[in-house]
Amino acid sequence: MGYLWIAGAVTVAGAWVWLLVRAKQRRSRVKPVLVAAAGSFLLVAGVLLALDPGAPKHEAIKTGGLAGGSIVALYALWLNDRRRRIDEKRHDLETARQELEIARAEHDRSRVADERFARSVELLGHETEQVRVGAMHALAGLARSRPEYTQTVLDVLCAYLRRPFKPETAEDADRQDSAQYTPESERELEVRLTAQRLIADLLPPDDQGGAELYDLNLTRAYLEYFDLSHRQVGELTVRAARLARSNSFHHLVVHGGAWFTDSHSEGRLHMHDMVFCDLGWFSRLRCDDRADFARTRFFGPAKFAGARFRGPVSFEGVEFEDSVDRTDLQLPADAVLPAGRVDEAVGS
Repeated sequence: MGYLWIAGAVTVAGAWVWLLVRAKQRRSRVKPVLVAAAGSFLLVAGVLLALDPGAPKHEAIKTGGLAGGSIVALYALWLNDRRRRIDEKRHDLETARQELEIARAEHDRSRVADERFARSVELLGHETEQVRVGAMHALAGLARSRPEYTQTVLDVLCAYLRRPFKPETAEDADRQDSAQYTPESERELEVRLTAQRLIADLLPPDDQGGAELYDLNLTRAYLEYFDLSHRQVGELTVRAARLARSNSFHHLVVHGGAWFTDSHSEGRLHMHDMVFCDLGWFSRLRCDDRADFARTRFFGPAKFAGARFRGPVSFEGVEFEDSVDRTDLQLPADAVLPAGRVDEAVGS
């Protein structure tokens, strides 16, 4: 029994050398670990018996078994930790692969959307009105599926409405007292009505809190039966526009500035129950027919300088929370524009 610990030490040393060789070769380390565990058993038991020959042998064997078992347990812990790290790396690689696939799919969708947008814009110049209408619907569909395109699509539709258009009229054979549009003007007007309807459809309703706000630039646009009622916008620019027949802005909430400067309303203008959160500019606005501003609220400065209302106009229940410029305002005798909190001329 005196040389038992020597055999154990030699076995442990040999097992560690074997373990290093296996590790370098990236081969299984189970056999060297088992040999090292057996060597540890012999080494510990032999040492205990050599140091105290009178001690119970079963205690030495038990302690040696614990030493050998500890080697196996440590190896098992190392295997578990190694497996955990491998699983984590595999998970990270899988996550990176999925993110790459998502990015690739998003890139493909963006590319398809860009191509679809470019093609639709190109078709807006087509000579056939059906093609132009189809292109507008394609743009609106793109805005609904890709919200980041909404403002751009609205800009394109507004730009179409800003194209020069003066409808030509011809005498109706059945009604000599009324002028009707020519077939060419009717076809172009149908395209414009589609653009107007799609613009309204893309705007959020007035009761939707926290909605994304979009700006409209309709400078010098020709608008006929334009209806933005019960919608909300950011900034609204309708400078030098021609408003034919009837146009509705009632219950519209304008969060930014609103400019109707130098516009001409030839027909009815419905602007009742509107909300102007910022300035409302109506300088030199001309209204030939009925204009209704009843119950509209102006939270910012308002300007009606040089505005002319030739037909009936209603300002019943209008509220001005800021200044109102009424310089050279022309109203029918029975119409009164209420004063603001600070009724004074404001800058142009």
